[in-house]
Amino acid sequence: MRPVPMRWFPYGSLRDPAVLARCAGMPGLADHAAPASLPGWRRVARARSPWPSLRRDRGGRVGGVVLAVPAVARGRLRAYEGPDDRLCQVVVVTRRGRRAALAWIAADAARRPWKEA
Repeated sequence: MRPVPMRWFPYGSLRDPAVLARCAGMPGLADHAAPASLPGWRRVARARSPWPSLRRDRGGRVGGVVLAVPAVARGRLRAYEGPDDRLCQVVVVTRRGRRAALAWIAADAARRPWKEA
């Protein structure tokens, strides 16, 4: 039985194809990414990190992409995200409709908005 790729929603630095390829160890992985948004959430700052996380917000919407990540890349992405983040199931909206996906969300997410540098 072949491992099933994980459908994943990156919303921060891993939207960049070069960063994703380097961190996942898979050049070209971003070639199959589709634009997506996550309604009901917002991007927020983290307590001790320059990277964003997510927090629920009824009127919010977070832009990102959705893509399938093979099992071989999951461990590398886990290491990049760090021990404070957990994979949580979310529902994203794509051109093809609503899709279940996974997103990394930090336990130390603050309430203040995250400002992209």
